[in-house]
Amino acid sequence: MKSLIPCLLAGAHVASAQWAPQPSGTTAEFRGLSAVSGSVVWASGTRGRVAHTSDGGKTWKIDTVPGAAALDLRAIFATSGRRVWTMSAGLADSNQAQIFHTEDGARWSRQFTTFEKGVFLDAPAFWDDDHGIALSDPADGKLFVIVTDNGGKVWTRFPADRIPAMLPGEAAFAASGTCLVVQGSSNVWIGTGGAATARVFRSTDRGRTWSVADTPVHAGSSASGIFSVAFSDATHGVVVGGDYTKPKQPFDNVAITSDGGATWRIARGPMPLGYMSGVAFVPGTSGRSLVAVGLGGTARSDDAGESWTMIDSVAYNTVMFATRDDGWAVGPRGRIAKWTPTLPPRKP
Repeated sequence: MKSLIPCLLAGAHVASAQWAPQPSGTTAEFRGLSAVSGSVVWASGTRGRVAHTSDGGKTWKIDTVPGAAALDLRAIFATSGRRVWTMSAGLADSNQAQIFHTEDGARWSRQFTTFEKGVFLDAPAFWDDDHGIALSDPADGKLFVIVTDNGGKVWTRFPADRIPAMLPGEAAFAASGTCLVVQGSSNVWIGTGGAATARVFRSTDRGRTWSVADTPVHAGSSASGIFSVAFSDATHGVVVGGDYTKPKQPFDNVAITSDGGATWRIARGPMPLGYMSGVAFVPGTSGRSLVAVGLGGTARSDDAGESWTMIDSVAYNTVMFATRDDGWAVGPRGRIAKWTPTLPPRKP
């Protein structure tokens, strides 16, 4: 979605820190994040910047993707330490809708670009090295979805007449690269906002067919709705959101599904405070533990998303976990932080 989220709360006080800052060496704002393992992590952001670590964040290498210095790389997806895709958000008719790829973690090439009016790329995701999907804001009243079966060598737009129609004003938010998520070998979900109702689009066959479901997440303005989607398995998922212009105002900002996204209900609460732009399940917790981040800080749940506790007030855009003890968040001014585990002990 074309709205740009302001960089608020950059100097907020950490009330109960569970994030350990890691120097990135840049002031670029990061929104893209992909944690491949406890050692390998990729991040992307403004001015075409890409950050990469292969030692768990002890050191970060910053590169500028060739041809992308003027672009905002708001999403990134890696399947290894070498094989990575990153996507720029911006108006296609201004040459800002592009996808770049590297096979060796160093040399980048442009895989996709379009000048089609209305296109504004939001997020990519891959089921494996060959099969991927990417999302844009609507074109001609339909979601603009492109797919690849060869690692991005060729991207093809999915026929728009096979996707449910969009509501007036409805789109996806390019706030964290997680409005689109995949799971297993063929499942994919898309969270939307900007309309009277926040919805989740769902496909179980890599985007060949789609259904859509209403959610009770706060909506009703161009700045509100679902910003992030996460699934622990094929049936259990959580969406978070709110209103990015009101980062600390309470909202119904978490919804839960236990049927693969066919139906959604509001979480029991208490909710995270205000606007949440990213959410992730913590691996190894049987779908019980989640962490959500936003301009208002970080929230944690240990009951599958039903209730939440704010654990700090530092602004982050995106969160992702590779293992139970290896998670990262990224945000404004080059901010990168690693999770300091304080999760409940494992059951014997």
